[in-house]
Amino acid sequence: MKLTYVGALLVVATLSGCASILNDKTQAVNVSSSTGDAIKGTVNGQPFTAPGVVNLTRENKNKVFVTETEGCAKETVAEKSVDSKFFINILSGGSFGSTTDYSTDKMWRYSDSVVISCKK
Repeated sequence: MKLTYVGALLVVATLSGCASILNDKTQAVNVSSSTGDAIKGTVNGQPFTAPGVVNLTRENKNKVFVTETEGCAKETVAEKSVDSKFFINILSGGSFGSTTDYSTDKMWRYSDSVVISCKK
């Protein structure tokens, strides 16, 4: 009976991705302007106001912040990168876990903060 539980645990550990377990579908990113002033815009069609926290859906593409506020950059890109948890998973879980991380898009991350360039 204990052998069955151990076997089941090994199967679950092998088939699950580390980033898929540890990362949420979204990532909280602190957004601000270079002047500290309030700004408005959209990211992926969703409105945002800054300074503030914006929840970005993790996916295999960069996020483009489109700013409506006068005197600020019209577009600011938050580039995607691979979360370090993904590489740990390759070493420990092999291809099964890394494939899970890739297919769920939870292997991607963005910078913890985005500063939109504005002029006074």
